[in-house]
Amino acid sequence: MATLYLDIFSGISGDMFIGALIDLGIDARLLETELGRLGVGGYHLHVKRAQKSAIEGVKFDVHLAADHDHDHGHSHSHGHGHGHDHSHGDGDPSHADEHRSFADIRRMILSSQLSDWVKQRSASVFKRIAVAEGKIHGHPPEEVHFHEVGAIDSIVDIVGACIALEMLGCPRVLASPVVEGTGWVNCAHGRFPVPTTATLEILGAKGIALTQCEEPHELVTPTGAALLAEFVESFAPMSGLVATRVGYGLGTRDNKTRPNVLRAVLGEVVTAAGPTAHDWETDSIAVLETNLDDISSELLGHFTGRALEAGALDVFHTPIQMKKSRPGVLLSVLCAVNDADKFSELILRETTAFGVRRTVTERRKLQREFIEVDTAFGKVSVKLGKLDGRVVQAAPEFESCKAAAAKAGATVKDVVDAVHRSAAATLRGTP
Repeated sequence: MATLYLDIFSGISGDMFIGALIDLGIDARLLETELGRLGVGGYHLHVKRAQKSAIEGVKFDVHLAADHDHDHGHSHSHGHGHGHDHSHGDGDPSHADEHRSFADIRRMILSSQLSDWVKQRSASVFKRIAVAEGKIHGHPPEEVHFHEVGAIDSIVDIVGACIALEMLGCPRVLASPVVEGTGWVNCAHGRFPVPTTATLEILGAKGIALTQCEEPHELVTPTGAALLAEFVESFAPMSGLVATRVGYGLGTRDNKTRPNVLRAVLGEVVTAAGPTAHDWETDSIAVLETNLDDISSELLGHFTGRALEAGALDVFHTPIQMKKSRPGVLLSVLCAVNDADKFSELILRETTAFGVRRTVTERRKLQREFIEVDTAFGKVSVKLGKLDGRVVQAAPEFESCKAAAAKAGATVKDVVDAVHRSAAATLRGTP
């Protein structure tokens, strides 16, 4: 599976992230076209190749349409201390009319023409910032009003980052340990030490460790922290990563101790023995488990339905024997790693669990393809599983079988048997 590794030795911000992905090959014009689906105007993008400390990469900026006479007044300055990436403000009164609530921003995103994946991930990134700001100021997330992060340029940064990842094929995202600088930033609440309160809250809520270095400036912005919390599966040095492309997103400031760049590496992870010998797909998922001895079958069934509707990959329960010889069940939920917190909360709210165990594990999956086969009951969909180009599994799609059975007045079993026969005949001799 394609892997994107973020080498954040010099921090991360929204515009540096997008710049790095453009340097990896994302079409900037197509990105701008896709951003148009958000339905927000009043800005234009600046994308240029430049150098930072002799490292060539891409500088990405969002300029507001009203800023023709002073582009640098409202263009992004992420990665150099206190740009518009800060949800807590820099005291600039010209932004007073650009404050938006999290509810406003989420409504704007979800009602747009963006893809469902981009909508969900963009809203989730903003929610992480809203939860952090709400905790800082004592407000529910829905009531949080953003300052700079609510401005058009920062909305474009966050949504643009999600669009860029989708354009890259939604790769698995890994990162180096998070490095932050020291010093102070100016914001609406006065001078605050680095790391800022929002950055600390966002990273802390996801359990992401942060280490400060000697650089006397802010390196990780709140938007950068939220992108890390949303997409990165693990934080560690590179391990078995074969780089196929390397991109650099440039910041604005000239740092004192390191180039102000975000290095993004696109490649494949291989084992110590060499590249994978098979063409199966690989990814990582979260396995959530809890032992229950006091839950009713009604609640268990209700939770299973809720979890599946919410996007769980699978939900199942296994009879077990617990302490004092009590019969119980082991409730298991399989989900995307980034959804683990959401489903952990669902387990704790909707069942009798007092705790949830979480494990991240790797999967190997067959390449999948869907075909239609002719049967006496009409056309029915079949899912094929391929390994190294050969079909090793063929499974009738149950809903398609049900529909064909209802239309023909036959039993579902008869249709399934017919599909197996037809699929075998169709695939006979097929590699």
